[in-house]
Amino acid sequence: MRHLKKNKKVAALACTLAPYLFLGSLTQASEDNTEQVNALHHIAAAPSAQNIERDITKLVSFGTRHTMSETESDTRGIGAARRWIKSEFDAISKACGGCLEVFYQIDIIEGESRIPDPVEIVNVIAIQRGQTDPDRYVIMSGDIDSRVTDVMDAVSDSPGANDNASGVAGTLEAARVLSKYQFNGSIVYAALSGEEQGLFGGKIMAAQALHDNWRIKAVLNNDMIGNIEGVNGVINNTTARIFAEGTRVTETPQEARLRRFTGGEVDSPSRNLARYIDKVADDYIENLDTMVIYRLDRFRRGGHHRPFNDLGFPGVRIMETNENYYRQHENIRVENGIKYGDTLDGVNFPYAAKLTALNAVSLAAMAWAPSPPANVQIKGAVSPSTTLNWDALSKEQNPQLKGYKIYWRYTDAPQWQFSREVGNVTEFTLENVVIDNYFFGVASVNQQGIESPVVYPGAAGAFGE
Repeated sequence: MRHLKKNKKVAALACTLAPYLFLGSLTQASEDNTEQVNALHHIAAAPSAQNIERDITKLVSFGTRHTMSETESDTRGIGAARRWIKSEFDAISKACGGCLEVFYQIDIIEGESRIPDPVEIVNVIAIQRGQTDPDRYVIMSGDIDSRVTDVMDAVSDSPGANDNASGVAGTLEAARVLSKYQFNGSIVYAALSGEEQGLFGGKIMAAQALHDNWRIKAVLNNDMIGNIEGVNGVINNTTARIFAEGTRVTETPQEARLRRFTGGEVDSPSRNLARYIDKVADDYIENLDTMVIYRLDRFRRGGHHRPFNDLGFPGVRIMETNENYYRQHENIRVENGIKYGDTLDGVNFPYAAKLTALNAVSLAAMAWAPSPPANVQIKGAVSPSTTLNWDALSKEQNPQLKGYKIYWRYTDAPQWQFSREVGNVTEFTLENVVIDNYFFGVASVNQQGIESPVVYPGAAGAFGE
């Protein structure tokens, strides 16, 4: 694995850490109990570039999907686009015997700089309910709306092929793939509106989730997953980026003071969610290396995971590595020999299918895994050993629980390096592993070896109850 580079520090402590060295994969399971592990490999191979091309082509055919565009027509504007998306979710649900709950989520926005007059913001939501823990959610989202150079231009053609028909098409395809399986936790597929006008669809959905007490463990926002040709001329279909913020904006002054003395700046739930997805790429997605970016989004820019982060939910943005700014937020034209506009010829459909597979495997693994451990605590100051403890998970919600796994890494390491399965206990001491020298976390593990994201101790790393 590329994250386990040999170095002098590891060699020096080889004897002490030999029993704990991280040699397994995200789904290290016995040979006799690998049904779900094998299914994850099938899920990784299942997303269809042809389906994604068909869906992006259909979304582009609506001419413009600007938030304030036509809503009555059946062939043009955002109204036609969202009705078609709902019809696709309905068809997917019919094919799986009604396994999806499909509905519109609507609110009216007005008095905003980019939405001065009343406009209906309509999300299209499909929920695949979990079998044992239906109130635990992982979410994949894409954005319905598109725009041209003038953010208020709701009339001009705005194909939005990559930004962000690619994310919506990926979400639809993930639903087609995952609806063939049953999971312990719930999976939500969301097509959100109003992103270009101010992230309003995400704000509406996040606020409703908070009101309804959704236990959200992950939001995977897919915004531009189809471009492989950068504006700098680089062509690359083997990497992707995962943007993940650090310290929660909801952190209290008391929590900030504790974090100052114990760490956690780089171990928010969003960061450990990103590490989890990065590990999925290593283990399951051929010819894909993901970059975990320690930033909320691109420099001074934003996306639909942010409203969830604003309320304290773990969320990341998954997207292409090389952006082409000639194809973003531009009127269709040719100028000085340069072609502008977000058209179909700028999308690489096999690459979009690859990033869809990354989402689908990540969602499936988290939905099959037990819930991430709650109330993880740590102690070991002025001691040669480190002790972690956590609350026992509900047996009713998590009948698949096998036990727990402790992870740790050097404080300057980007990915977890060492681990130990500790069984179905709620406390464990790592003998002769000094708390000052590492960061620590705990994951839950199901009977087939599929793990939850790692949870860093304390409020800084908590995924919620």
